[in-house]
Amino acid sequence: MHLYTFASGSSGNCALVTMGSTAVLLDAGISARRITRALAELDLTPDRLSAIVVTHEHADHVAGLAVLTKRCSVPVFASAGTARELARMTPRLEDLLRPFHAGDSFCLGDLALTSFSTPHDAADSVGYTVTDGRRTLGLITDLGCVTENIRAAARTCDTLILESNHDIDRLRLGPYPDWLKRRILSDRGHLCNEAAAALAQEAVEHGTERILLAHLSEKNNTEALARDAAAAALRGTGVSPRLIPRSACAPAVEV
Repeated sequence: MHLYTFASGSSGNCALVTMGSTAVLLDAGISARRITRALAELDLTPDRLSAIVVTHEHADHVAGLAVLTKRCSVPVFASAGTARELARMTPRLEDLLRPFHAGDSFCLGDLALTSFSTPHDAADSVGYTVTDGRRTLGLITDLGCVTENIRAAARTCDTLILESNHDIDRLRLGPYPDWLKRRILSDRGHLCNEAAAALAQEAVEHGTERILLAHLSEKNNTEALARDAAAAALRGTGVSPRLIPRSACAPAVEV
């Protein structure tokens, strides 16, 4: 199983997981043109995607979805609440949507996915674990706090994509309006570096081998702050956190 990340941050999120002939796009929060170009670098075309799997309906996770699915009829898997929002935003998507309930599992070719609820200010936000039967990848982003079901999911992962969105002091002292600061800091906002580091430590203690820090805020965080917080929590474990680029494709990761 291989992971390719195309973007991660408030300006767009998109990744690809492949196993054999199965290719699953995780979110489509960048333009269809960028997604198509990134796929072409891997000798893939959008019509060869097995599915697009969506975490929630915010623009930085679905910005390219309408155009991409207009060019090719790829099934779109989303939780029931997210599917309703996507159908409202783009009625043409309704025939492609494959709704499920948060907590459900489903198979896509050679991969099995399990969803779990994430506390975020969206209709029905979820994260995912993806497994080929031997190794497991986790996608845990866009959450304001860590719940028990999220901890349970993280503990099953060999590789974990984990939000490390902001440094609390930079956010509080930064230029964002107060209402937006309150939103980000809330239990349905985004995960700070310290909370991400604590979850990373717990996951590694249960066998996770690779931590990929994601969804870093451009204004309220730095790569050094996110990395240092996680590295301090993981000191002595033999695991060093890596960062997913905000707007560039990253080298393949063998999960």
